[in-house]
Amino acid sequence: MSKIHLIPHKVDKVYESAADIPEGVKMIQAPDIWKKADKGKGNVVAVIDTGCQTDHPNLKERIIDGKNFTSDYGGDEKNYDDNNGHGTHVSGTVSAYSAPQDGIAGVAPEASLLVVKVLTGEGSGEYQWIIDGINYAVNWEGPNGEKTRAISMSLGGPEDVPELYEAIKKAIDAGIPVICAAGNSGDDRANTDEYAFPGSYNEVVQVGATDFKRTIAPFSNTNDEIDLVAPGVNILSTYKDGKYAKLSGTSMATPHVSGALALIINIAEEQFERRLTQTELYAQLVRRTVPLGYPKSAEGNGLVALAILEKFEQLFDVYTKPYGNV
Repeated sequence: MSKIHLIPHKVDKVYESAADIPEGVKMIQAPDIWKKADKGKGNVVAVIDTGCQTDHPNLKERIIDGKNFTSDYGGDEKNYDDNNGHGTHVSGTVSAYSAPQDGIAGVAPEASLLVVKVLTGEGSGEYQWIIDGINYAVNWEGPNGEKTRAISMSLGGPEDVPELYEAIKKAIDAGIPVICAAGNSGDDRANTDEYAFPGSYNEVVQVGATDFKRTIAPFSNTNDEIDLVAPGVNILSTYKDGKYAKLSGTSMATPHVSGALALIINIAEEQFERRLTQTELYAQLVRRTVPLGYPKSAEGNGLVALAILEKFEQLFDVYTKPYGNV
């Protein structure tokens, strides 16, 4: 059996410092619902990746726990630090918070991170590591009874491994949405299919990538299991060594959706006054998308637009108000 790898991605530029709400976070309208969603507070997102820089100034207070399943650091389970950069970048898009003097904000800057290191510094890992990492995230319980509410995976391989599929189904059965990168093997044609696993499993939320002009990225995989798209070109986020970087790939689109779910959970569960199922959370996510005009094989349900329901409500309110005294 071959190894599983990071979804190939491009490091566009590394920065010593940054102070901004990244364009991708703004593009999916996250800041517009931060107040209503309490910035995702109380929700734990498991990032299954290369680890995370645990002392990064924009991340260290969001890391609730973690575990290393790889051979890195002599197999020390307690050392889940990121020796690649990819996991730190993904984590920042989910829930980075601005430090007092510097830094950026993620999609859900009050959500907590469960760091699950399943890939080495070279960006590859055994399938068993990923399977064990998924099971760990599903069974994990925090010091105050916290549970994983979403799993984010920007990794993939060409093989449909039955044991990996079973682990995914366990997560879904536990009510945890699993968000996966579609892959970067696209040929800029919507009528040809490219598949990577676990992204291509029907049960997961498979995420394709757009640029800031709402154009589908030419590298983004297309297939009949694409669920939606999010920004994935020149994405600014946290990076290793306390730095920041702009990266491109469906790997970068995926954590936008993972963070979005942390926000949606707080809004929807307050409305319903109960914990929602995985299916219900997926429906709430899809409600907050807008079509871009591409085939479903490229964009699925469309681009994440978190404030779209509120904008419709405001519009409806305008047209239903009475006109003065009649």
